[in-house]
Amino acid sequence: MQEASENTDQQTKESTEHLSNLWAIILGGSSGLGLATAQKLASQDMNICIVHRDRKSNMPDLEKRFNEMRSNGVEVLTFNSDALSSETIEMVLSKIPDNKVKLLLHSIAKGSVKPMLSEDNNILSREDLDITIHAMGTSWYQWTQKLIQHKKFTVKARNMAFTSEGNTKVWKGYGAVSAAKASLEALMRNMAVELAPIGITSNCIQAGATITPSFNVIPGSEKLAEFARKRNPFKRLTTPKDVANVVYLMCRPESDWINGTVIKVDGGESIQ
Repeated sequence: MQEASENTDQQTKESTEHLSNLWAIILGGSSGLGLATAQKLASQDMNICIVHRDRKSNMPDLEKRFNEMRSNGVEVLTFNSDALSSETIEMVLSKIPDNKVKLLLHSIAKGSVKPMLSEDNNILSREDLDITIHAMGTSWYQWTQKLIQHKKFTVKARNMAFTSEGNTKVWKGYGAVSAAKASLEALMRNMAVELAPIGITSNCIQAGATITPSFNVIPGSEKLAEFARKRNPFKRLTTPKDVANVVYLMCRPESDWINGTVIKVDGGESIQ
């Protein structure tokens, strides 16, 4: 029994050792999938940098969550700033040590959910599209390039972003976000090839229907959740913890050879 206990302790040590002193930068990490991922990685001995945009009224609760992560003995830097601003990018990266970023995770949920046809003419505009595609798509590439230029990535770094099933399916009001996710995945494939020579893998995670603040603003989200629960083989929705666990797995050495793919974390929901 003692030997079994020692083996378990050794495995636990090895599972966290490879992340010690390394950093995860999470864009949009104050709620939903981003926050759950930050909590998981902090529990695994990884330093966390969260860039988010929240009202002052939300900050007391957020600070409590940030401090809970710090109780793991890791550094947690937070920036309540516009992640789309060049000034914010430069400020954040100035606080991160060189060659220490294991993971850049794009979890920004900022965009329009206007329909393309409406009786009140409050429809999706080109400006709405531009803002959404950059916030939820091309800003990932912007951050990636800045980390490379500033020599922030460590060896065998992970470059990841959250996509959704709406990348190929039509939901009313989801047109701009769908376009952003399509751009995100196209960038992922190209970065996977072009950044491989410097040791960076790029992948997207496609979560199943998950109740998060961003999911709740999708028109008809209640019906989407109900439909997802019915067609899921396990008859439940995906949770932020489900997704965070897979991001952690992707940070392990065993995932070094996974590159250029969309990883579905939905219990089989999308194949039904």
